[in-house]
Amino acid sequence: MARKKDIAAEEPIVDENVTAEDETSNVEQVVPEEAEGEVTDDEPKELTAEDELILLEAEIEKLKEENSSLKDQYLRKHADFENFRRRMNKEKQDSIKYGNQGLLKDLVEVIDNFERAIKTSTESQEIESFREGIAMIEQQFTNMLKTKWGLEKIEAAGQEFDANLHEALMMEDSEEHDVTTVLEDFQTGYKLHDRVIRPSKVKVAKPAAKN
Repeated sequence: MARKKDIAAEEPIVDENVTAEDETSNVEQVVPEEAEGEVTDDEPKELTAEDELILLEAEIEKLKEENSSLKDQYLRKHADFENFRRRMNKEKQDSIKYGNQGLLKDLVEVIDNFERAIKTSTESQEIESFREGIAMIEQQFTNMLKTKWGLEKIEAAGQEFDANLHEALMMEDSEEHDVTTVLEDFQTGYKLHDRVIRPSKVKVAKPAAKN
C-alpha cells in the first residue's frame, strides 16, 4: 500500500485554471532575443560609395568600347563609300571619253577607203573611176551608219512637205502640184532612230491659187 502512494505523489499536478493564452505566452518567451535583430540573406545589401564608383567606372569602360567599335565601323563605311564614289566617277569619265569608240572605229574603215580611192585615182589619172569609187564609199558609209548606229537620211525631193522633217528655204507657186511638195533638197537631213537631228533644207512648190 505504501508503494502505490509514492507513485501517485510523483505525478505532476495540473492546474485547471491555466488558459491557452498563458501557454502561448510561455512558448513565446522561449524564443531567444538575439533572433529578433538577425539579418537574413534575402534582404538587399546597401552599396557603398566605393562599390558605386567601381560600377560607374565599369559602365564608362563599356561605353568607351562601344564608341570605339562604332567609330571604327563608321570609318570603314566612309572609306568604302569614297572608293565607290571614285570608281563611279572614273567609269563615268571613261564612258564619256571612250563612248564613241565603236563609231570612230567604223569611221576609220571609211577613211581607209578614201585613202585607197585617192591613191588609185592618182596612179590611173581616170576621173570617172575616181568618181565611181567616191560614190561607192559614200553608199557604204551611209549604209553603215544606218544599220549599226540608226542614222538615216531623210528623203525629201518629190515628197510632200512636212514641217517636222523639212525646213523650207525657198517657195514658189506651181500649177503642177495639188499639195505642197519638195522640189529640191539643198542639204540632206538626218534622223537618229525616230528623232530628227537635222531637218532637210529644201525648196518647196506651193499649189497655185485657182481662178
